[in-house]
Amino acid sequence: MVTEPDLLRLSRLIAGQANGRNVRECDELETELSRADVVAPTEIPPDVVTMNSRARFVDEDTGEEMELTLVYPRDADLSRGRVSVLAPVGAALLGLSVGQSIEWPLPRGGTRRLRVSAVVYQPEAAGDYHL
Repeated sequence: MVTEPDLLRLSRLIAGQANGRNVRECDELETELSRADVVAPTEIPPDVVTMNSRARFVDEDTGEEMELTLVYPRDADLSRGRVSVLAPVGAALLGLSVGQSIEWPLPRGGTRRLRVSAVVYQPEAAGDYHL
């Protein structure tokens, strides 16, 4: 599930990267977006990860908890828990709701299975439609 404004912004991002260095990542994001149900910002449930949402996750193998914010590439900073939507895990997080899981590919091989345990902040639920 994705909001109409997020779809528009992400489509622009993909178009702007067409000849850039993130072609594979853009292709993966475009695939995710093509499968999404598109809704108005006022219709997205508050437990769904949208752009600029902050969500808490649990590693299903280790029980470790983490919190990530899904952001546009220019705002990414993993040291601050801000993951780009163009990162493999970022594209996978978009549209997940509380209770759903994803496989997170690790840079050195292997995967981690992460389950969304809470959406701590969602712009649409907070009425922050300008983000």
